[in-house]
Amino acid sequence: MRELILEKLREIEEKEQVKILHCIESGSRAWGFASPDSDFDVRFIYVRPKEFYLRLDKTRDVIEWQLDDTLDINGWDIQKTLSLLHKSNPTVFEWNSSPIVYKTTKEWEKISDVAKGYFTSKSGLYHYLCTARKNYKVYLTDESVRLKKYFYVIRPLLACKWILDKGTPPPMEFQTLMEEYLDDEIRPEVEKLLDIKMNSPETTHGKPILTLNQYLLKTIENLEEIISNLPKEKPRDWGELNQIFLEVLE
Repeated sequence: MRELILEKLREIEEKEQVKILHCIESGSRAWGFASPDSDFDVRFIYVRPKEFYLRLDKTRDVIEWQLDDTLDINGWDIQKTLSLLHKSNPTVFEWNSSPIVYKTTKEWEKISDVAKGYFTSKSGLYHYLCTARKNYKVYLTDESVRLKKYFYVIRPLLACKWILDKGTPPPMEFQTLMEEYLDDEIRPEVEKLLDIKMNSPETTHGKPILTLNQYLLKTIENLEEIISNLPKEKPRDWGELNQIFLEVLE
């Protein structure tokens, strides 16, 4: 599959006239608990020729290349990426820390070196808390739920605990987060869910796990209170990112 993905990247570069700076796996494969039928969530950062950024009639700043049962491939323009990095967008940090890298470049190494300096805890906390809260309401409140969706709540809550403790972007790997911050009272249930997730189809359903649901709701409420009382953080200036953007274009 890796060779097929690299072939797709070459195809994108040729047909879109871009250079891919960094390409990784996102989603459950990068989190470390893919199902037997999980697709490949391929994400990349690209740059266009310098003249493109001086035009008045600009095109979209994303490339959505493929979406089927096997491959989900899309990418962001470098200008969009650096702008989101300035806002401390957690997705940029996740793509930067993915354990599965299909391609990277010296240009991305420069960006990676300065990225952590743009991380702000409060924005990261709000992102992961909102993700957990939304996924809980959408996926875990019916009489029958897709069991994999529990991880779309548990993982962001553990990411919040990481940020509160360390003040750095959380790792993508679920196992790392689980070993550090998963409470013993729910560990058996989560380990059962992991076994189901990794050995069953993506669409596997089951009844809600009431004890786990209660724990998740309580954790969400506790984090809401903690985060609401945190002080505002001052964002960094644009100077370093502007300089990197110019260097990448050259």
